[in-house]
Amino acid sequence: MDHDDYDMADTVMASTEINGHHETNTVDPSRISLNGHHLQAPFSARKERLPIHSHGESLGSTSRHPLSNAHQQNSPHGVAPSGSHSRHSSPESASEEMDIASSASSIVEIHAGPPPRFPPLPYSSKKTGLVYDSRMRLHVEPVTMAIRENDIHPEDPRRIHEIFQEIQQAGLVQGAEDPDEESKDEQCWRIHARPASKAEICLVHNPSHYEFIKSLQDMLESDLIEHANQLDSIYFHNSTFECATLAAGGAIEACRAVVRGDVRNSIAIIRPPGHHAESDQPSGFCIFNNVPIAAKVCQNDFPEKCRKVLILDWDVHHGNGIQHAFYDDPNVLYISLHVFKNGTFYPNMPDANYNFCGEGAGIGKNVNIPWADHGMGDAEYIYAFQEVVMPIATEFDPDLVIISAGFDAAEGDMLGGCHVSPACYAHMTHMLMRIAGGKIAVCLEGGYNLRSIARSALAVTRTLMLQPPDRLAEDLEAPNELAVETIRQVKRVHSKYWKSLYPKHLDKESPSFEATQRLHDIIREWQSKMLSEEHQMSPLFISKSGIAQSFEHNVIATPRFMERHPLLVLFHDPPEVMNIANPFSGKMEIHNAWLTDVTKRYVDWAVNNGFQVIDVNIPKVVAIEDDDGSYVKADDPVTRANQTKELAGYIWENYIEPYEATQVFLMGVGAAYLGLVDLLSKYEACTDPDSTIQCLIGFVADCSINSIKKPSDDDIGIWYTRHSLIFVQGSHLVWDPNRQRKLRKKYGNLQKSSKNKLNDMLLEHEEDVRALLLRKKNEFERDEASRFANNKQQALRSPPLGSTPRFNNMETRRGSVPTSVSKLPPMGLFSVSNSPKSPLKRTFG
Repeated sequence: MDHDDYDMADTVMASTEINGHHETNTVDPSRISLNGHHLQAPFSARKERLPIHSHGESLGSTSRHPLSNAHQQNSPHGVAPSGSHSRHSSPESASEEMDIASSASSIVEIHAGPPPRFPPLPYSSKKTGLVYDSRMRLHVEPVTMAIRENDIHPEDPRRIHEIFQEIQQAGLVQGAEDPDEESKDEQCWRIHARPASKAEICLVHNPSHYEFIKSLQDMLESDLIEHANQLDSIYFHNSTFECATLAAGGAIEACRAVVRGDVRNSIAIIRPPGHHAESDQPSGFCIFNNVPIAAKVCQNDFPEKCRKVLILDWDVHHGNGIQHAFYDDPNVLYISLHVFKNGTFYPNMPDANYNFCGEGAGIGKNVNIPWADHGMGDAEYIYAFQEVVMPIATEFDPDLVIISAGFDAAEGDMLGGCHVSPACYAHMTHMLMRIAGGKIAVCLEGGYNLRSIARSALAVTRTLMLQPPDRLAEDLEAPNELAVETIRQVKRVHSKYWKSLYPKHLDKESPSFEATQRLHDIIREWQSKMLSEEHQMSPLFISKSGIAQSFEHNVIATPRFMERHPLLVLFHDPPEVMNIANPFSGKMEIHNAWLTDVTKRYVDWAVNNGFQVIDVNIPKVVAIEDDDGSYVKADDPVTRANQTKELAGYIWENYIEPYEATQVFLMGVGAAYLGLVDLLSKYEACTDPDSTIQCLIGFVADCSINSIKKPSDDDIGIWYTRHSLIFVQGSHLVWDPNRQRKLRKKYGNLQKSSKNKLNDMLLEHEEDVRALLLRKKNEFERDEASRFANNKQQALRSPPLGSTPRFNNMETRRGSVPTSVSKLPPMGLFSVSNSPKSPLKRTFG
């Protein structure tokens, strides 16, 4: 604290004592005995030891609070040095009998001292330690290795210099060459780096690896380049060994100082980085694996204080070297947040995925949070911390936390491609400071945008020094769907290892596993049963390879769909299951779950109004063989669209075109609508002037809008506009006012919905669809009646509405069946799966 911050002469407050000319006597009660006699010397001696008489002051003294004299006595703790007394506490001013002070002032004034130097709470006054040594900048890429002239390697020596300069300019650390005694109270304490020993490094690395790095000191540049080219993303220099040992030693001393209690926490600004280095070779800009070395040294040196260690790696790349060093160690919990991209992002290893959880005694102690793509930012990282990192870290209850602090996920880093802000790094640090008694060491890993890493490291350092993190952006959005899906997968896998994660993982080894069945199978079987009971609907056989198994129980039809009736062909996504999870366990409870199936309302209405119906449910996943109870991701949109197109063509060829439906109405809900657009594009008969297809009704939410394509028909866009009604969610990009391209007729008759969810859209536009279907149906019936009246003297070309189909009269009675019909797949009876797991055992006609 600056001694000029408080001026005692100006710090005055009025007393609550009575004003006026009164003689006020102040008596030192320590000089009066309980029986009224004066105290003797022995009690006076005891008085000096009483807490209230600290620093040799008497109660009669008007001296200020001990801390208030700090600026006058030049004492670092605000305590008066020995022999320093105020004039009121001097021996000459004290009476042998008692201390009496008189005052005739008209007002009594109290000189209040400044507030305490530290808050009156048990906050530690220890400093934050900081490791930096400019010698680590000597490790540089040989000029002849550069791909282009003036090409600078991402692992640039300026990285650590920029970070240190940023922290120094913020006033948080003294200069690199300044003596330690010049450090101010509000600055970090400089921890000196020293080279790590061979014994320390070989706690993680093979001796041959250590000797190889040591041998680099005497190699020619051509040999250095040749060795580097044989390895993965690395360069060597004659100073590499010195820098690498200093980096490892700096990490060791930063962690040891925290464990010993010399500092509250620490940050090590070190390079080269380490988390990609394997036990037997360097890789990914890394030479020695600094953090594992420091962790093992602390475990060896302080077995009672540092048994369990948490290593949190927020570098944008997976720390393969750290994972492999502790994969079977129960006392080291490794958590890594990194871009994975299905194994296509560096270091391109499959074991960076979420299902690699450790082995042996270390099972569950390896937690990977693999982002599916670039672009993750504050919302995603904070969500990961709240949902996975902090629950697991708190349950693990480590003795020391080490952050492998790569800042290449920061906004502006081109290698990482993510958008984490300095404030987010500060918040993540702040959350980790609440465990392990605040014993946390931050060790630099990657990060290649000099400005981004400097700002991010400064934010982390401020947080370590107990400054509150800056606020996150006010317009921070919810985490994106890819991140939420990744976190859910991680929680499912690790829920069986950590009590704090829910819902619990379904274990194949459980005795009850064989009695389980996926709910989507049960629901579709139940739907088929209900439609069979209510409308006598039965399944249609799909005998085409590739889709037969996927659509079992998913294509059902009313019994007279082949006859002369209007036909509604409804393609839709599976019904939704909504639930309120148990607030404690996170489990779905059947009594708190609801099935939402709005499309059944359309089926019921259509049947009750004289329509025949083919109901097609497009599952989100194909049939699962050898189900082990693990999480199954829904098929990607491209796969589902292709399946829908293939199925739509099969149904048209086998169950619609050969039969006698008077009118065909196609209705597609969600991504299933894409298959029907493809059907109109692919089959010429669908769009002929005498085609039975009346219109396509679509409901589009999150999927794209497809156009009809017929290169041989220039007027297909006009036809499609007249024969379509496509409801599109209100927030769809097609309505973006900044859209440059005009909506063309080939996209159909698009109608903007006021709703954004499919179920809401189905309810919102139900009356519009009903009106369209009834109008088309009534128009046809009127035309049919008119033609029948005009031609009643002539033989009818086709039987009237409601009669049997054309192939079911005379020819059938004679025992012959048309060739085109005899080749069709047979109609089926609805029957429940023969699987012993099936909850339904009845057969419905």
